[in-house]
Formats: sequence, C-alpha cells, structure tokens
Amino acid sequence: MLRAMEWILLGLGSVGAILYGVRRNRPARRSPWFLLAAAVASLCVGDVFYAYGATDLAEAGYLAMFALVVCALLQFTRDGSLLADRARLIDLLAFSCSTLLVVWVFVIGSAGQFGAVSAADVIGGLLLIGVAVRLVLADRRNVAAILLLAGALGLLAGDVFYPLTGGAAPAESAYVVLYLGWGLSALHPSMVRLTEPRPPEPTPWRLHWTLLLAASAATPPAVLLIEALSGEVRDGVVIAVTGAVTLLLTITRLADAIRQHSAALSRERGLRTANTALVAAADLPAVDSAVRAAIGRLLPPGSVRRIVLATDDGMLAAESLPSAPAGAGSRSWFAAAEDRDECVLICPLRLEPLAVARPSGGALILTGLKETLTAGRDSLEVLAGEAALALDRITLVEAVGRRDSDLYLRAVIRNTAEIMAVIDSDHRIRYASPALRDLIGGDELPPLTALDDLVHPDDQVMVRVKLRTQGDGRVFCALRRKDETQAFVEMTYRDLRDDRLVQGLVVTIRDVTDRRDPLEGMPYSDHAGDMPAWVNRRSAQHKFRY
Repeated sequence: MLRAMEWILLGLGSVGAILYGVRRNRPARRSPWFLLAAAVASLCVGDVFYAYGATDLAEAGYLAMFALVVCALLQFTRDGSLLADRARLIDLLAFSCSTLLVVWVFVIGSAGQFGAVSAADVIGGLLLIGVAVRLVLADRRNVAAILLLAGALGLLAGDVFYPLTGGAAPAESAYVVLYLGWGLSALHPSMVRLTEPRPPEPTPWRLHWTLLLAASAATPPAVLLIEALSGEVRDGVVIAVTGAVTLLLTITRLADAIRQHSAALSRERGLRTANTALVAAADLPAVDSAVRAAIGRLLPPGSVRRIVLATDDGMLAAESLPSAPAGAGSRSWFAAAEDRDECVLICPLRLEPLAVARPSGGALILTGLKETLTAGRDSLEVLAGEAALALDRITLVEAVGRRDSDLYLRAVIRNTAEIMAVIDSDHRIRYASPALRDLIGGDELPPLTALDDLVHPDDQVMVRVKLRTQGDGRVFCALRRKDETQAFVEMTYRDLRDDRLVQGLVVTIRDVTDRRDPLEGMPYSDHAGDMPAWVNRRSAQHKFRY
C-alpha cells in the first residue's frame, strides 16, 4: 500500500501543476480549473485519512471531491465555452441520474453494494466520465480534455478494482492515473480551448427532449411513492439525494433557457432602440453617438475599452489592423490586442440586408474582453450593418441636397452675366454658369473637368495652393481661351467645404482683361522672339499687378 506521504506528494504535485498551468497558459475562465484543483486536494485529503484508517473523514473528503468536480464540470460546460450547447448534456445527465436511481433501488437494494464495490462511487464515476466524453467529442484533438477523461477513467477503475482486489498495488495505480491526468491536463496549452469564449448557440425546442427531462424529474417522487406503497421506505436518503441532483439539473436547464430568452429580448430591444436613433441621425457625429449608446446597451458596462467607427478604408488603414482572414465566411473577425485578456473585434460596415460592403468601406472596431465580444458578436455585426445603412442614407441625402442646390443655382443664375462655379475638394468643377463658357469660348464643359484645365500653366501652382488653404480669399490668374488667347480674371472664392449641402468652394469670376495694359492682352507669351524690353516691362508690371 502506498504510504500517506506518497499520497500527499501526489496530491500536492497535481494541485501545483494545475495552478502553474493556469498561471502559464492564462485561460479565459480560471474558476473551473481552481475548482478542479480544490477537488484534487479534497481527494488527496480523503486518501490520507483512508491510509490512516479514518474512513469517515475519508468519505467526507471523497464526497467533497465529487461536489467540487461537478461544479468544475458545470463551469467547463457553461454557455460560451467549448461546449457551446450544454442543454442536451443536462438532459442526459438528469435522465442518467433517474435511471441509476431505479437501478439502485430495484437492482442493488438497500446495501448499496455490487458485492464489495460501492455503487455510489460507480454512479459518480460514470457521470464524470459522461461529461468528460462530451468534452472530448466537442474537440477531438484537445489533449487537455482527453487527459480529463483519462483521470475520470482512472477514478472509476480504482473505485471498482480496489475493493475487489483488496487494495492491491495495481488498483492503487488507477488513482495515480487520476492525479497525473488531471494535473497534466492543466499544463498542456490546449487547456485554454476548454474555456475559450465562443458564440452561444440557442437550443431549439424539441418535444422528446422536454418529455425526457420531465420524466427524469418525476422519477424520484415516483420511486418514493412505490416504496411507500410497498410498506417501508428503505432508500429514502438515496432517493432524496438523487431527487435533489435531478431538481438541480432541471433548474439549471430552465435557468439556461430563461437566460437565453432574456438575452434575446435585450438584444432585440437594444437593436430596435439603436435602429430608431440611427434613422433619426442626420450627420456622422449623430451616427457615432448612436452606435456608442447602442454598444453600451448591448454589452456589460466596462467590458469595452475602446470604440472606433471608421467610416472609410482610409480611417481603417490608419488603425493598422489586419484584413479579413482568407476564406472567412463570417461578417467579422478578431485581431490580437496589447492586453492578453482583451481582443479587437472588427465588424466591416456592410449594407444589410444586401450583405455587400459600402463603396467607401470602413468598419466598427471594438477593443475589450474577448468573452463579452464573442457573446455579443452577432448583435455587433447587425449594429454595424445598421450604421452602414445610416451612413449611406446620409451620404445620399447630402448628394441629393447638393444636386438640388446646384439645380437651384443653375436656374437662378442661368441668365446672369456673373460668372460663378462650384468646385469640389479635388478641384473638379461641379457646376459652372453659362457665362464661363462665353468667357473661354467653346461648348459645355466636359464632365469631371478640373479647374487646372482652364488655368494657364504658369498660374496653376499658385491657384492650387490658394484654393487648398482654409478660408475665403481672392486670386488673380489667366485663363486659356479656345482661340489660344488669354483672359486675365479675378477669382473670389468662399470656402464652404464644411457646409453639409455645398461641400466645396463657391467661386465668383470677374474678367479684368480690359483693365490691363492693351499690350498685355496675353499676360503670358509662348513666342521666343520677344524683345528684352517687352519682357522686362511685362515682368515689372506683373510684380505690382496684385
């Protein structure tokens, strides 16, 4: 028989391995691993007391171990972890408990023994193996889950063979497998995937699963009624414990369903409120404010550290974020953050329900806790789509407003001799009055004509610098006519690039050619035969023409 000191060393080594693995690998949820470490410590205490012959204290340690392991497995199978949907697992566990109760009462009997084997230990081991098998099936390549299953198998093997062999060394080795398996499971890097946040999957309602859960909850009272009618209640404690466990599983199942329903209602309410605010938004700051308010309603307070609404690909590139992974079918993706406990969620601005990207691109970028962002990923994708629709609606309304403003301006000044033009930020002429055509000659200006196409090359740099500066101003320059002559003009411009309806420069042009020296009808000459006196006189006059 292994000595008590050896059990202490095994227990301390396994607990230390679990705590060190949690510190090194830093899983998203640490509570299940801490509960598992506490379960191993309780098992170690029970084994030490058993080695010294204190069986009552040893049984208390073993019962505490089972309770802690059950709590740990419930944390491992919580919504949003590796086992995204634990409803079916709870239904099967409740049915297994009720079935094992029937086997205990009507097959095992009041002795609670399969010969020398404790039926309670076997039942508990089978339940632990069932949950571990479900974890392995969820991720077949997860070494940590396989080691947890190996530890559960070792516990069951020890509970069965140790009494049958009278405490032989090979039977005790099964408990060593338990200590080693659970300790090594925390050291392997795959332990992070057991609690890695994942989107919760809503469980569809099925009649047969509901009937199965109802039958499981009704089995303990039915067994109690059968024993009471037969004359004597012999297994009252077992029936009470099984009924409590089944009731706890049923309540957990109902609580999960209620939580999913409440989350769906909160999500719907938050998105509906956000949709109302985005429909009423008239500019970019209003959209940004509505998006931030919606995120505050959809996610827990303090879970998001930074929110960026990049309205175009230029702003998105300024964030230095990675592009969408190849072959990703999702409408969003994650990126690494500076803090290991955080991540960056990138939701591209897609036009819902068209499911196409905006022409100017952009994305909703959130930095916060990965568990929270994963749980609210679907809602954030829908919010990004609503924001994209609002931004494009604002863009279209502004474009229609500018078109109506240009049409109004065209109708008002069509017959005036004043020369007016509206120039975009890229110096494209969006509108020009007919008088400009009369000044330079020729037909209507071609679409997307730039102001530089009309200005003499020697004045283009000066005009470009003037128009790029903020504010109103005035500039003198020469325009080229169709007949190769030049017109000296005075351009007075108003900077309305920040105006929502104009978004450009309003330029008023006056022809001042007649006010100049007749000899300078062409301020710039391309003829190489000019006399030096003519060149000097023209340069002197140009020096003081402003």
